[in-house]
Amino acid sequence: MKHKDLLKKIAKLETVNDQLAAELQFLESLTRTLGFAEGLKTLKEAAQEMIQTDRRKKLKSEDEANPPLSN
Repeated sequence: MKHKDLLKKIAKLETVNDQLAAELQFLESLTRTLGFAEGLKTLKEAAQEMIQTDRRKKLKSEDEANPPLSN
């Protein structure tokens, strides 16, 4: 790539980075406003816990629907 093309690409990447940083900052603020004490960190933890709980419920439901065969 030519030097001029590289400078254009860098400028574009800097713009994208600025947009993503602004969006991340907004989401951080929004999650804290919603009551997630540590913002995105606690939102992710809550989401993962909900997914694990849902998986456990599904496994339990499947186990109850398909009991092991007795000999």
